Amino acid sequence: MDTRLASYEQFTFRDGEHEFPVYRKAPPPAGAPSPAIVVMHEVPGIYPAVIDFAERLVAEGYTVYMPSLLGEPGRAFSMGYTLSSISKACISKEFRVLAKRQSSPITNALRALCRRAHAECGGAGVGAIGMCLTGNFALSLMVDESVMAPVLSQPSLPFPVGHARKRDLHVSDEELDCIKRRVREEHVQVLGLRFTQDPMCPPERFRRLEEELGDGFTAVEIDSARGNAHGIPGDAHSVVTRHLVDEVGHPTHAALQQVLAFFDRALRGGQ
Repeated sequence: MDTRLASYEQFTFRDGEHEFPVYRKAPPPAGAPSPAIVVMHEVPGIYPAVIDFAERLVAEGYTVYMPSLLGEPGRAFSMGYTLSSISKACISKEFRVLAKRQSSPITNALRALCRRAHAECGGAGVGAIGMCLTGNFALSLMVDESVMAPVLSQPSLPFPVGHARKRDLHVSDEELDCIKRRVREEHVQVLGLRFTQDPMCPPERFRRLEEELGDGFTAVEIDSARGNAHGIPGDAHSVVTRHLVDEVGHPTHAALQQVLAFFDRALRGGQ
C-alpha cells in the first residue's frame, strides 16, 4: 500500500444518498491563495500513479481533493485489480457505464464537493480532472459554476459500444446546454487528452466535443499508432498517470505541462 496517503487529511463526504472518502492535501503555507483541484481517479482506484499526479499538483501550489470512488486507496495497480474495479462499477448505482445522454448519479455529489472545495479555498473557482471512467465527469461538473477548469483525460463513458456511444458525452441534453452556455458566455475552456489508438476513448468522442464546444474545447491527441516516433504502445490509455513518461521531449510530458498551464490560466490568471 502507498503510505503517502497518510500525509493527506481524510474525511467522509456525504451528499444526499452518496457517501465516499476524500483525501485532501494543501501545499505548505506561503501566503498566496491555493486554488482547489478535484482529482477523480481512474480504475482501479487511487493507485500510486494517481497519487504521483496529485502530489505534482500540490507541489505546483494547489489544494487537492481526491475522492475515492472505487477500489482500495493506495493499493498497487494490477490487471486483476482493474478488472475487479470495472466489474464493481458496472453494477454500481453510482455509475452508468452504458447510459447515453445522461451522466452518472455520482456526479451530483461531486458537484457538491466542488462547491465545498471552492468555499474552503476561494479564488476564481476550482479545477477538476477526470480519468477513464470518471473522465466525462469533469464535463458534467461544469454545470456547477464553481468549476472553472475541467480536464477530460481519456474519457471512457459510456463504454464505446456502437457508433452512438462512441460519440456520446455522458451528459444529459440539459447539462450539455448549460455547458455550451458557460463556454459561450463565460469563456470557460475544456481540455481533453487521449492516445490515438485507445479503444476506450474513441476519436468520435473528441470530434463531438469539437462540434459542440468549438474553440472552447482543446484536444490533445498523442500518437500511439504502430511505429510512432516515441515507441508509445498501442494499448496506452492513461495519459497523466500510468503511461506518463515524465521526460522533456516526450509527448506525455508535454501533455502534462499543458494540463498544468491550463489550470494556471483558469485558476490563477497565468499566461
